[in-house]
Amino acid sequence: MTAVRFPGLDVPLVQAPIDGAGFAPAVLDRYRTLRADAHRALDDAGVAREGRRVWIAPGRIEVLGKHVDYAGGRSLLCTVERGIVMVAAPRTDRQIVLRDSRRRELVHIPLDPPKYPGTQPPPQWSVYPRTVVRRLQKNFGDRVVGLDIAMASNLPPAAGASSSSALTVGLTLAIAAMSGITETAEWRAALSTRTNLAGYIGALENGTTFGDLAGDRGVGTMGGAQDQTAVLCCAPGKLDVFCWAPVQHERAVAFPADHTFLIGVSGVVAAKSSAAKDRYNRVARTAHHLVAAWNARPDASGAAARTLAEAFRQAAGDREPTNGVPSRLHDIARAAGTDEFPAAHLEARLAQFHAETWHHVPEAAEALSRGDLAAFGRIVAASQQGAEDALENQIAETRSLVSMAIELGAVASSAFGAGFGGSVWAMIPTAITEAFSQRWRERYLKQFPQMSHRMQVVPTRPSAPVFEVIES
Repeated sequence: MTAVRFPGLDVPLVQAPIDGAGFAPAVLDRYRTLRADAHRALDDAGVAREGRRVWIAPGRIEVLGKHVDYAGGRSLLCTVERGIVMVAAPRTDRQIVLRDSRRRELVHIPLDPPKYPGTQPPPQWSVYPRTVVRRLQKNFGDRVVGLDIAMASNLPPAAGASSSSALTVGLTLAIAAMSGITETAEWRAALSTRTNLAGYIGALENGTTFGDLAGDRGVGTMGGAQDQTAVLCCAPGKLDVFCWAPVQHERAVAFPADHTFLIGVSGVVAAKSSAAKDRYNRVARTAHHLVAAWNARPDASGAAARTLAEAFRQAAGDREPTNGVPSRLHDIARAAGTDEFPAAHLEARLAQFHAETWHHVPEAAEALSRGDLAAFGRIVAASQQGAEDALENQIAETRSLVSMAIELGAVASSAFGAGFGGSVWAMIPTAITEAFSQRWRERYLKQFPQMSHRMQVVPTRPSAPVFEVIES
């Protein structure tokens, strides 16, 4: 992919021609096909061509930063060369109609309460567009207008590549722009930068208030703004370091020109619903439990910590706790054990969060900046071990994908996303992509043959953030 300079993060809404985003020829062809599919879905529904607008929202790789965003930690991120294309057109009634051109599924979202609720159960993924519409209506009132939106995606669904947040970000931008909300004083005052916008869409998903924009019930997961930030803010050809609560960009480092990421999709669905949602939220509740215990300590004085990162800094005397977990936090964790959160689990979580936030992420970025891939690999291995030991969110399939990638010669490899399934990334020399992919897949399916219809290997380099396509 040719290096392209997108606007700085002080520009909240990005526009570019589809052939000016720096996509490699094969990536560009795939996006053009997705765009054609989405247009065709509207054509088949009799939607006029006039007034249509197009957005491309990519997926992302969480290179490092496992379960730290909602706790105020630090992450290393990039987008991928796959995503969702959305084509939106105005309607004359008070309804948003969303079409998935590939699944052939349809979601109707009335903007006014229906007199007769529908009896047909909606697709499971409809929780995301419904949440977007509900939150925009709550924050910006009846400015939200009726739309036809068709989407086409080549992201592996429920695989940890953040297809859900790509959908949420793309829909928020499309609905807000088509409704004129992005031109209002309220939007401009609250969401004047892309990092602010990322924080808002993260709050939209988890249901929390953002500044003066009141919260709602969200989608039911207790995440932060990591995925939305990556989709909105990461730079082509770079890995970006962000810290959280609020969203802040710290640095960008170039991804090695002669290397490639491979995403190994385990085939174990990582959907954040039902039991999987409960397991995901338990990891988040561990951090919240530690913060509550810190704020409730007998000698507490002054402002309460809002995040685990703030609790670390307070325990370290209002400094960055680079020398290890402060002893006062260890004492709090030992005293705060419960049946759900045993003391040993809490202490392990403290160690994982500290290492990821103050060592793994910044040290990995620094290793890449000086071209020390061996050091980068060692740091990634330590991060993966921390997830296995403390987060308890790894499964046999993801652990095996990581170990197999290293055995096959990957520079580094790690599971990413919420866990309990999903995907693993491996960083390899580009020259061996085809042979490595084949061997990785074959070795994995020999151990897990039941995943043959779901497992896939997807090559990618860090790609462009979400943008509205300027049509010629």
